[in-house]
Amino acid sequence: MAPIDLETTQNQARKLLDSRITSVTELVKARQRRDELLDQVKEAERENKRAYARALRDGWSEDELKKLGLDETNRTRRRPRGTANRE
Repeated sequence: MAPIDLETTQNQARKLLDSRITSVTELVKARQRRDELLDQVKEAERENKRAYARALRDGWSEDELKKLGLDETNRTRRRPRGTANRE
């Protein structure tokens, strides 16, 4: 059996760790990009909601906007009172 060389073993271990660090680095970058895009989507949804409300204030009806393909797609539907789960 050949003697174990400390420096060689450390170098081999570093190579293994480097490849693992690379994959984690890529994952972090992907998550950061995703979070940035989610923030952009949230802002775009707020802008859309404000613009829709402005169109209604300017005299457009919901039916007219819907006929133009501009229905309010992000309207949150409220649950009728009394249907919430009670314990």
